[in-house]
Amino acid sequence: MTATSRPHAHGDDEPYDLVGVGLGPFNLALAALADGVPGLTARFLEARPDFSWHPGLLLEGARLQVPFLADLVTLVDPTSPWSFLSYLREHDRLFPFYFSEHFHVPRREYDDYCRWVARSLGSCRFDARVDAVHHEDGVFTVEHTDAAGAVTRTRGRALVLGIGTEPVLPGPLRPLVGERVFHAADYLERAAGLDGVDDITVLGSGQSGAEVFLDLLRSPAHRGTAVHWVTRSPAFAPMEYSKLGLEHFTPDYTRYFHALPQETKDRVVPAQWQLYKGISGDTIAEIHDVLYERGIAGADVGVSLRAQCELLAAEADGDGFALRFRHREQDAEFTVRTGAVVAASGYAQRSPGFLAPLAKLIETDGRGRPLVDGDLRLATDPALTAPIHVQNAELHTHGVGAPDLGLGAWRAAVILNSLTGGTAYRLPERTAFTSFGAPAGARR
Repeated sequence: MTATSRPHAHGDDEPYDLVGVGLGPFNLALAALADGVPGLTARFLEARPDFSWHPGLLLEGARLQVPFLADLVTLVDPTSPWSFLSYLREHDRLFPFYFSEHFHVPRREYDDYCRWVARSLGSCRFDARVDAVHHEDGVFTVEHTDAAGAVTRTRGRALVLGIGTEPVLPGPLRPLVGERVFHAADYLERAAGLDGVDDITVLGSGQSGAEVFLDLLRSPAHRGTAVHWVTRSPAFAPMEYSKLGLEHFTPDYTRYFHALPQETKDRVVPAQWQLYKGISGDTIAEIHDVLYERGIAGADVGVSLRAQCELLAAEADGDGFALRFRHREQDAEFTVRTGAVVAASGYAQRSPGFLAPLAKLIETDGRGRPLVDGDLRLATDPALTAPIHVQNAELHTHGVGAPDLGLGAWRAAVILNSLTGGTAYRLPERTAFTSFGAPAGARR
């Protein structure tokens, strides 16, 4: 049986119950679960022509860091027609998947799964760049433009922002951006331009940096290339993957974290970097295996790895670049001369210009960050009577689970329960063995 979106009656002039802006995995999860709510009308708008999830990092062999159960719907509704297992059945891949015995699926397959859902859901509209959002009498009007320049207005009683994050380059590299200095988000698109470069530097020791480094080590085009891997992090460290450690990515921990004072949250999140910025143990093992084989019989492995090194300055240097670093523990400076730089330097929240008409009505903290309640709803001026919810914009209020795929379905269900004022989806009261706070009645 082919999965199909469930049609909901909707008049041309009638506002949708929900308008989503952006179609990454989190708003796509919301679209998939909204499709199962009787009578709920929704429209999701995305500027790109099709679904695309980190296309520059869909490397051969790269796998998700979360199990396949962390798909768009399963952890809330495993009976949904939009589960990963339904996708496999639709594509006659259930038996190959069964025999593969992999709990973590290829990243390319997860991307294809999301494309299948996005193309199948009638609520998803691509080639729709949102330009402005206005509010009047409890209804949002979302103005969006297609590739031909045609402007359309879509109205909704609620707005959910899922616009994702954007790549961030270290300040010293920004004036040098070009064919041989770029963010890892563009790696696949730019990788061919690195052929023939004798010396390449990879910055950043998260999963993306590790995968780029490993790809360069394995590439026949770079068999003689010297590769430097440099990070300001304390170590090339594995992501926390113990079973109790993973309970930091449960609704229980999210609720606990949300209730903490903001100054405590701001202190805790950076200290938890290994929960969400580390490298998968499998990738670390693969890198070590490659280096071990390279070093047989005393051969030069042709690489250098340095942690605790902060980039201070960068400049053009002949045909290449000179990068000046400071070792943070030794307080010693040194220069690396290289032919190319791939910066796996992370992502930051986008600042959506289309919200400018509503900006004065959205409340923020002392650092200009939005205030987000337990239902993922922004705190706003009473004049704004329709709700705005956010996804993956709440790291500062909800903790390390904000960008985690494993909480995507749960967050979407929380939003739907809030919008419907009931229980669109039943959610468990307890999701962890760990009790994160002090016992009831403990003294402050």
